[in-house]
Amino acid sequence: MPESGDQNTETNNTQELPEVPVNDAEKKIAELEEQVAQLNDKYLRIYSEFDNFRRRTAKERVEILNTAGEEIIKNLLPVVDNFERALKTNESATDVKAVNEGVNLIAQMFRNILQQKGLQAMTSIGEPFNTDVHEAITEIPAPTPELKGKVVDEVEKGYTLNGKVIRFAKVVVGA
Repeated sequence: MPESGDQNTETNNTQELPEVPVNDAEKKIAELEEQVAQLNDKYLRIYSEFDNFRRRTAKERVEILNTAGEEIIKNLLPVVDNFERALKTNESATDVKAVNEGVNLIAQMFRNILQQKGLQAMTSIGEPFNTDVHEAITEIPAPTPELKGKVVDEVEKGYTLNGKVIRFAKVVVGA
């Protein structure tokens, strides 16, 4: 009798597993392996492209930083040339007024170039003290009541570049 029970167990086991032809299973495995290989190749190519992009942009960023001031320096070279001419003229000049006028012209040329690039000087004297644009050096008693809480004197001028404060004005505030 145990033999007949064993036969039932074997019969049940073979009935539970559907028969799959070996060739179909091998085909499916081959197809899946090919898909995995294609996806892996695609992944490696994309990763390589991204890595190249990252390196290229890093190199471009360094290049931009190295040449960022080139345009402003080219614009300032005529000012340097004029200063050199003024220094040569100053050695043999006897007319102080003419030298003074020349230096003033050079200073105006320099200011114009900076303004063209977006630099603006801030006006502070008489303005209400503002921590967004002013740095208080000291407080003094206000000479008049209307100057209380306002800028009385400017120790160092403040500047904005295209609307952004790049140097705070150092001021004396009336208390």
